[in-house]
Amino acid sequence: MTQATDVDRGPVETMFAADLASRNLGIELTHHGEGIAEVRMTVTPAMVNGHGIAHGGFLFLLADTAFACACNSHGPVTVAAAADIVFVAPAHEGDVLVATACERTRYGRSGIYDVSVRRIDDSPREARSAEDGGGSREGEVIAEFRGRSRSLRSEKTKESP
Repeated sequence: MTQATDVDRGPVETMFAADLASRNLGIELTHHGEGIAEVRMTVTPAMVNGHGIAHGGFLFLLADTAFACACNSHGPVTVAAAADIVFVAPAHEGDVLVATACERTRYGRSGIYDVSVRRIDDSPREARSAEDGGGSREGEVIAEFRGRSRSLRSEKTKESP
C-alpha cells in the first residue's frame, strides 16, 4: 500500500492532514465534496465543563472544522472572516457528534456556510431516547453554526492588510 502525498491529495485532505488541533481532539473527516463536508467527534471527559456538559468551545471547534473543510474544497486557501453559533441542546460525555457543513453562497472571494451539529443515533444518550420513543434517525440538533469565509489572494499578489 502506498501513502498519499500532498500531490495526490486534494485541498481538503491536505489541510486536514496538517490540522493537528482538530486531529488531536479525535475529529475525523468522514465526507467532503465541493462546498460540503462532514466531520465526526466523540465527546471525551476532557471536553466536559463544570456543569457536566460538553464545553461550547469544543462544539464550536467541531463546527469550525467542518466549515474549514467545506470552504477550502474549491482550492484557494480560505479562512474564516467571522462565525457564530447557537447552542440548541447540551452534549454529554460519550456522545458522538457529527458536524455537516454546506455552502450557501460564494461571491467574489467571500462565502457563507451553514453547519449543523447533531448527536448521531449510536450515541449512548441518543440510544436511550430512541428506546423511550424519542430521538430521530438523523440525530438531535445540538448546535447551528454560520461561517463567513474569505479566500486569500495568492502569494504572487499578496493579501493587503
